[in-house]
Amino acid sequence: MPAIIKQEELIQTGNLEFLSKQVVEGFLTGLHKSPFHGFSVEFAEHRLYNTGESTRHIDWKLFARTDKLFVKRYEEETNLRCQIIIDRSSSMYYPTEGMSKIHFSVYAAASLIYLLKKQRDASGVSIFSDELEFHSQCKISSVHQKLLFNKLEEVLNQPNKNVKSNISKNLHQMAEMLHKRSLVIIFTDMMQTVGTDEDLFAALQHFKYNKHDVVLFHVEDKKTEVDFDFSNRPYLFVDSETGEKMKLFPAQIKEQYLKASQEYKRQLKLKCAQYKIELIEAEVGSDFKQILMPFLVKRSKMY
Repeated sequence: MPAIIKQEELIQTGNLEFLSKQVVEGFLTGLHKSPFHGFSVEFAEHRLYNTGESTRHIDWKLFARTDKLFVKRYEEETNLRCQIIIDRSSSMYYPTEGMSKIHFSVYAAASLIYLLKKQRDASGVSIFSDELEFHSQCKISSVHQKLLFNKLEEVLNQPNKNVKSNISKNLHQMAEMLHKRSLVIIFTDMMQTVGTDEDLFAALQHFKYNKHDVVLFHVEDKKTEVDFDFSNRPYLFVDSETGEKMKLFPAQIKEQYLKASQEYKRQLKLKCAQYKIELIEAEVGSDFKQILMPFLVKRSKMY
């Protein structure tokens, strides 16, 4: 797999359309020998060649055997609808230096939108925090793609400050708004300031109840949120969504934090397995092939 694009370059460059193209083209180049290559257009059957039409799809091997000209017919898979859902509550703008969770999610979403268009599939985007802020239907046009890129750039350039997240309420709302079977891809850090964990799990189940396929990207910063790796000095911890502050030594709570975090992840994995939701633990410093490959696998199984 060739190097796609360095993440520091992503942050410095603002053109999402250009960046998504670089990510996807680099990724697809690395798949040129994989079983996924070209699966967006599958061979269906042969038909007789009509004089005057393009010779591009003539099956010359069959001509050698039969002495007749046949054209390969392909069945284009244009019936996939993919709704990309992004949590843009204040906690998603952490960390404030380098690649934040919202940066990672937006770049990943843009790459998926570009790949969907390339595969002739329709995409839509939903963005939420405490309320549903934006929702588009799934479409395939270039004009629609540009609209989605513009909206995603707004998300990057206009941070939400002290905005709480209500993941469960918004996911329930979006599940009711999707009337046709879709592939639903969710980017969130799963930090909900309104509602309980059970409410959140029930909202994820709502999509499955409505016959959607779901891929959940649990986005985290590995160093601080996963490993709780802080130096041995006092810190002022600030809840980015509520503004609540707490000053303490990280070592005082590290063991308790890691234990609670690991138990929550265990419950999340169990629920996702129970509901047949694909869970991807996405760290903000990881390669974007982590996002694109599960999408291709899920897509190949759906149609």
